[in-house]
Amino acid sequence: MKIYLLNPPYFPHFGRGARWQDTGRGGTLYYPIWLAYATAVLDQYHEVKLVDAPAWDWNIDSVLSDIDEFKPDLIVLDSSFPSMNNDIGVAESIKTKNSNSLVVLVGPPTSQYPDKILESPGVDIVARWEYDFTLQEIADALEQNAPLHTISGISYKAEGKVIHNPNREFSKSEDLDKIPFVSKIYQKYLNIEDYFLGQSLYPEIQIFTGRGCPNQCTFCAWPQTLMGRKYRTRNIENVLDEVEWIQNSLTIKEIFFEDDTFTISKKRVMEFCDGYHKRGLNIIWSCNARADTLDLETMKAMKKANCRLLISGFESGSEEILKAIKKGITVDQIRIFSKNAKKAGLLVHGDFIIGLPGETKETIEMTKGLIREIKPEILQVAVASPFPGTEFFKWCQSKKCLLTEDPNEYLDEQGHQKAIISYHNLKNDEMVNEVDTILKKYYLSIGYFPLVINQICRKTGIDELKRIWFSAKMFLGYISER
Repeated sequence: MKIYLLNPPYFPHFGRGARWQDTGRGGTLYYPIWLAYATAVLDQYHEVKLVDAPAWDWNIDSVLSDIDEFKPDLIVLDSSFPSMNNDIGVAESIKTKNSNSLVVLVGPPTSQYPDKILESPGVDIVARWEYDFTLQEIADALEQNAPLHTISGISYKAEGKVIHNPNREFSKSEDLDKIPFVSKIYQKYLNIEDYFLGQSLYPEIQIFTGRGCPNQCTFCAWPQTLMGRKYRTRNIENVLDEVEWIQNSLTIKEIFFEDDTFTISKKRVMEFCDGYHKRGLNIIWSCNARADTLDLETMKAMKKANCRLLISGFESGSEEILKAIKKGITVDQIRIFSKNAKKAGLLVHGDFIIGLPGETKETIEMTKGLIREIKPEILQVAVASPFPGTEFFKWCQSKKCLLTEDPNEYLDEQGHQKAIISYHNLKNDEMVNEVDTILKKYYLSIGYFPLVINQICRKTGIDELKRIWFSAKMFLGYISER
């Protein structure tokens, strides 16, 4: 069977695989990571093609021409909340010219809007939530001319009605070990040099060592709309096998472990570091990390195993806001985490959000003060986006502070985040202005200069300088647009 997997055209450099979907201010472009894992599953049994239109600057005509040449039996389109209407429109254009192909939509919106999506004549099936193995069953059923009613996790149209099959159980740890390395899919179907993370050495690669997040953050969309809170992990030997393959087979500078929290288990992190040394690996890597799961001993072990940087969601300098969003960390833990990372020689990428429940001008000042105190080498500040299906979205509905409930209106004309919430004491445009002001004052201040020097004086200094220079150019372009 021939299967065409598409990251649909939208804004140039639009990242559906990112946690905050927009066109990156610092030039960031994520791999179509979830779609690539599904490709890895299907590639074992079928003739597949993975197409990343935003990375290749393809428009709908380019896609239609490519589909016409490939002639697929099954077409899979990735989607995100801000791009959902666009993606449905792409599906309709495809279906008009390929009426005999079955069209499936995947991604976070499918768990929240299956009925709305299936109103479109362009979409035949919606694969809800985690979809790798669902797609495999759809392909098998299509190949065998079998009915769809036995496939868990899908919604589809039959005899003029929408049928919702029961939800699929989330994958197990042993299932993840069976998925071929996504890095091989990147090499086979994509151009690795197209992708850039503002915090990573270029070129880089993103992989998962686990899925799901048991933490209860109210705003985070992936656990609440796509991968669930059930935490499952690949065997460390399986992870090390992929790391070793990447080191030996790809010309990249860094691996980023994209897990919601790679560091949730100290035992597992230490097992990885021990195995890394035993195999004689030397490739640089970084990961996401919570402020309450890493002690100095573990950070030092990670540094010795060539870990370079930790991304941590600090979110706010207000204890009350951290409690309101069920973050599970304190401001003191953020301080300790940041100090320990610097002691261990690790760079810190600090993520903050403006506009969370309880945000005021006073709490924003607390956040600014915390940023000045901990001085992360890389700072990211986002406007709070209440994605449908999250607890944060429901809270905003109950407080009547949503300016729109349509996630397709979350971006401006350039594809950048808008604030679609407004509080009586903090308006939506004030939130956006605060984000831009914090970033400008931080990155364009004299005080940031020592942090730049610290980064370019490391053993990876030349690559750090290239990364900083590219991000700076893209950020200045963003600022000039504003």
